[in-house]
Amino acid sequence: MSKVFVHGNPETDAIWSDLVGELTDRGVDGIVLLSPPGFGSPSPDGWGATRSEYRDWLVRELESVVETSGGPVDVIGHDWGAGHVFGLLSVRPELVRSWACDCTGLIHPDYVWHDMAQLWQTPDLGEQVVASMRAGTREERIAMMASLGMAAAAAADVADSIDSIAACILPLYRTGAQPVMAQLGEALAAADLPPGLAVDPSEDPYVGPPGRAAEMADRLSARHAPLEGAGHWWMCERPGESAETLLEFWNSLSR
Repeated sequence: MSKVFVHGNPETDAIWSDLVGELTDRGVDGIVLLSPPGFGSPSPDGWGATRSEYRDWLVRELESVVETSGGPVDVIGHDWGAGHVFGLLSVRPELVRSWACDCTGLIHPDYVWHDMAQLWQTPDLGEQVVASMRAGTREERIAMMASLGMAAAAAADVADSIDSIAACILPLYRTGAQPVMAQLGEALAAADLPPGLAVDPSEDPYVGPPGRAAEMADRLSARHAPLEGAGHWWMCERPGESAETLLEFWNSLSR
C-alpha cells in the first residue's frame, strides 16, 4: 500500500524527512513524496498555479501511483498539501484508501484566512510581500523559517527554492479565498469519503480557533488525532509521535 505525502507552502518535501525516517524504521515502505509544481518541482509550461490546477495535478499523480501500485493509496497532506487532498477527495475519492490531513480548519464554514494569507490575497500588497520574501540572504531566510519551527535542513531547502515558491503563492491563495474553501468543506461534509484522520497540532496558528479540527473530523466522519503542544510543522517537531499516530490509524484500517 503506497503512502503518498503532499506538502504545502512555503515548503518542499524536505519537511517530511524526519517522519519518513521514523516510518521506515518501523517497517513502512512504499513511501512516495509528491512536490506540487513550484514547491520543489518545476512548474509546467503555462502553469497558472491555481487551486484547481493543483487539484488536477494531484489527481494525475495519484492515478499514476494507483496504476503502479495496483490499488488505492493512503494519502497524507500538510498545509496547502491538505488543501490539495481535500480538492482531490471532492472529485476522485476512489483513488484513496485513506486520508490523513492537518489544516482541516481551512474548510470549516467559519474559517478566516490568517493574516499573511490575507496579505497575499490583496492586490499590490501581495506582490510587495512576495518581493520581500525573495529579499535578504540565504542565511536570513533559513533563520526565519527555522524560527517558526521548521527543521534546519528543510528550512535550507526552502531557502534555495524561494524563487519558484514565490512565483506560485499569489495565484494559489487568491483562488483559495473565501468562500471557496468553506464551499469545499460543505461539499465534502455531504460526500461519501474514505476513512480519514484529522491531525490536530494544538499550537498551529494558521488553522483557526481550538476545536475546529475536532469539529471538522466529526463533519467528515473522520478520526481526530490531537498532537498537544505541537506546532504547524509537527512532522519536524514530533516525528516519532507522528509516525505512531499514522501507523495506529493505518493499522486500524485492516482490522
